[in-house]
Amino acid sequence: QVQLVESGGGLVQPGGSLRLSCAASGNIFNINRMGWYRQAPGKERELVAGITSGGSTNYADSVKGRFTISRDNAKNMVYLQMNSLKPEDTAVYYCNAEVTTYYTSRTGDYWGRGTQVAVSS
Repeated sequence: QVQLVESGGGLVQPGGSLRLSCAASGNIFNINRMGWYRQAPGKERELVAGITSGGSTNYADSVKGRFTISRDNAKNMVYLQMNSLKPEDTAVYYCNAEVTTYYTSRTGDYWGRGTQVAVSS
């Protein structure tokens, strides 16, 4: 029904920047909230940043001041600008969206497959 595809991950040095993108496609009537989660080896998946349809944002304390989440509703995309990256930011980053679909009018959470971010010198 709905697919989310992340892109933009890669290997960067500490202090560097990356911009992650997530494109949602499929039978989308409306996307309410969107967010980015990450999961590091041996760790639980955690919320990094979220954004509502109205543009309200929230961030994990560990990324405040360094990461910025944004969205383009016309394109069904959400972005995560990551600056001043640290080794502890290394993780697989997942896109998440709460989506209401056409026809069936079902609302649920959808996940992308993830994109790897590695921060090392």
